[in-house]
Parts: sequence; C-alpha cells; structure tokens
Amino acid sequence: MSSQRSEFADRRREAVYVGGEWVKSTGPLRDIVSPASLEIIGCAPDGTADDMDRAVAAARRAFDEGTWSGLPVTDRVRHLERAGELYAERAGELAELITAEMGSPITFSRRAQGPIAQHVLAYFIELGKRFEFEQVREGLSLPARVVHDPSGVVAAIAPWNYPQALLLMKIAPALITGCTVVAKPSPETAIDGLVLAEIFDEAGIPPGVLNVVPADRAAGEHLVSHPGVDRVAFTGSTAAGRRIAEICGRDLRRCTLELGGKSAALILDDADVAQTMEGLRDYAFRNSGQTCTNQTRILVPRSRQRQFTDALCEMVASMQVGDPMDPATEIGPLVSERQRDRVEGYIGIGRDEGATLAYGGGRPAGLDAGWYVEPAVFVDVDNSMRIAREEIFGPVVGVIPYDDEADAVAIANDSEYGLAASVWSDDAEHASDVAKRIRAGLLLVNGQGGSFDAPFGGFGQSGIGRECGVEGLLAFTETKQLPLLP
Repeated sequence: MSSQRSEFADRRREAVYVGGEWVKSTGPLRDIVSPASLEIIGCAPDGTADDMDRAVAAARRAFDEGTWSGLPVTDRVRHLERAGELYAERAGELAELITAEMGSPITFSRRAQGPIAQHVLAYFIELGKRFEFEQVREGLSLPARVVHDPSGVVAAIAPWNYPQALLLMKIAPALITGCTVVAKPSPETAIDGLVLAEIFDEAGIPPGVLNVVPADRAAGEHLVSHPGVDRVAFTGSTAAGRRIAEICGRDLRRCTLELGGKSAALILDDADVAQTMEGLRDYAFRNSGQTCTNQTRILVPRSRQRQFTDALCEMVASMQVGDPMDPATEIGPLVSERQRDRVEGYIGIGRDEGATLAYGGGRPAGLDAGWYVEPAVFVDVDNSMRIAREEIFGPVVGVIPYDDEADAVAIANDSEYGLAASVWSDDAEHASDVAKRIRAGLLLVNGQGGSFDAPFGGFGQSGIGRECGVEGLLAFTETKQLPLLP
C-alpha cells in the first residue's frame, strides 16, 4: 500500500548529531510511516558507517581530552538536571511523538513511556549525587582505595518499543560516570532519538560527549565492532544480542545485553480472579504486547483452568483495539508490517501445533489501514510448543495448566529465557516465597515490583549484565585499586 503524507509531515529531521553539531548524514533520508494510518509523518537520516566513524571520533576525542570525564561529577549532574527539566517541558509532545512513530497507545505513552524516561533520568541524577566513585576497603588484607573510572566511549543501542526510556537507561548512567556516548536509535523511531539529542544540546552538553546517529543493523554492527568503542550497551532481540556478544567477545569489548523474554504469570490456586485479570490486562498486553517483560505464558491450576480461561477471554474482549491517538485505546497497531506478519505467523504456528485459539487472533474489523492484530488467547497449550518457548512480541498469550506448585515452578523455569515472571495469590508472603524459586531477573508479586533502585536484567538467553540500580551505574565503569597511603 502506498503511503500518503499527513499533517505530521513537518516532523522532519535531516541531520545527525555529531560533535555538538547537526551535520548532514552520508546516507539517505528515510520516511517515517505511521503504523496506524500508513501515512508519512516525517523523515530522518538513515545513518551509515561513515557517520558512525565520525561519531566515534568525536566521542573518542571528547573522552581522551577529558572534556567530560575531567569535570567534577557535580558538574556532570547539573547538565543532566537541565536535560531533565527540558524533557519535562516537552513531555506532552514527546508522548505524542512516540505514539505517532511506533503506535504505542497515547494513554500508555503519557502514563508510562514518557514518565519512565523521566524517572530513569531523575534516578541516575540522584544516584550520581550520592555515589562514592572512590571508596576505602578494609578487611582481612591490606586496606586499599577502590576507584571507579569511566569505561570510555560507549555505544548505546536501543530498540523501537520504548525508544526514549531504553536509550536513557544507557545514556544517563554512562554520562554520570564520565563516559562519552554514541547512541543509535532504531530506524522506526529515529525522530525520538534525535529529539533527545536536541534536549541534551539545549542543556549545554559539551561537543562530542553525546552523539546520536539513527541507523539500521548494518551501521549498528559497524559501531559495535569499531576499535574506538570501549563498551556496548544494547537492548533488543536475543538473536541480535548473540551477534553483538560474538563481536565483543572477539575483541574482549565489555558489553551489557538486555534481550528477550518469555515470561510466566504463575496464578496460584487461591488467587482472586478479578484482581489477577486486572493485573494481566497490563502485564500481559503492555504496549500492545510489545514489551520484553510481558507475561505471555499464563500458568493456571488445572482444577480452575476453565474459570481462569473464561475470565481471561472476557477481559481481553473488553480491551479496545484501535487508533493509538484515542485515549480509550488499549491495543494499538504493531510497529510495522514485518512485526504484524511475525505475530500472525506465530498465531498460525499455534494452531498447527494443536493449541486452541479461544479468543481473537484475526485482524480487527473496521481498521483497514495499519498493522493491527486482535489480541489472542490460546488454550490447550503445552510448554513444549513454539508459542510457549519463543518470543512473539505481540498481543498473544497462552494458557498452560499445572498440577501443583512444584509443577508450576518447573514449567515457569522450563525456558531458555529468564527475564521476568509474576506470581498471583491471596497470600502475598506465600507468593513471594514461590517467586524466589523462579529463575528470572524481575519478579512481581500480585503486580507489585519493579524499582529503579534495583538492578534489571535477565537469566539465560535474556541477556548479560544489569541496568538500573547501582549495578547499572557501575556497568559503565572500570574498577582499579590503589594503596591507602598513611
């Protein structure tokens, strides 16, 4: 279908941000297409390897000359505080931009997309104020000074599903520690990344400290393999993460990888049906199913399978699918035709494997344009099926029955992933005890949990390293010891 220009066609960004200047890319301009209407809403540069070379050179120069790392941490914090103020001033505009570019429902963009980005920035600002980058350790051996130095030049690569928050989870701690950054936003949400560059530029960030070049996977791989890069921080698919790990392993380059998930919601026998369904409304279908921590394996006691399945289908049927700019919409379009085709492909795989589609899974009536899929609920799902083992990244869940708690925990842990899970019960303490037995990085109890003060990351194929918390700050440092002089 050919795209048509819309009232958003003035959202044009024709330059990349390198060395404190807006410079013409050596690549073409890419049209940004609304996933809801298929209209062109703007354009942005499609960065190249040459652009990455220039960006790394600028970041390398800024780091080696001490332009940023040589500043007291209090001065670095002040620059980020100003960026936070500017972000807050543009919060409404930025929420609408995210919705326009990738289809996140506007209510969710206002409630979560923008606020998460602001909270991430505010958290690392406050952590930077109180964290001691030089500490004294005394114990069984000689006392020593432990110093946390900045890693150097960081390649920060983020996907399209949370285009601002996931970039800031890398940019903010990297800048606080004194690193310089080359950020690569996803092509689908390139304007979001360039707007962040505008904000930091207006905040007075010194030239070369932050560079932003939207680009595709080929240019991203060039960035990851660049000898001028000291550390890579990546969020994205497990397949892409494996490739990055391969490149970084070859050169012994440090990397943090936040990858995919196939998270389980473990519903215990005493769980309240209404409370659990209200929780899954968010935690299973967040961002139209395009969230790595979404609980898409719904584990229910076999004795109550029908009750929970009926309630789940009733809840999903009540979710409004439609225009993401409508505040009542809960499920918007998927980000692209490719993503819609992927999700529909998995719905077909589920049927072929013998699972029963209890609700949805088709294309919504009355939405002829846009990459829409009805939220889908599968039953008769076995944990060995592909729809229970592979990340779909869309509004598709599968109900899996279990016999007892030991069986439920075993099913939850029977996955190559280990990013997140939740446990639902009328007895929160017991639910917490069960949650401790699940091998995942983020555990929720009755929907509670998830703190920026705590590290976030996964077990197994869900990644390497942690973001947020003190661990997320230290990820951008190198540690050395010096003697404690008298």
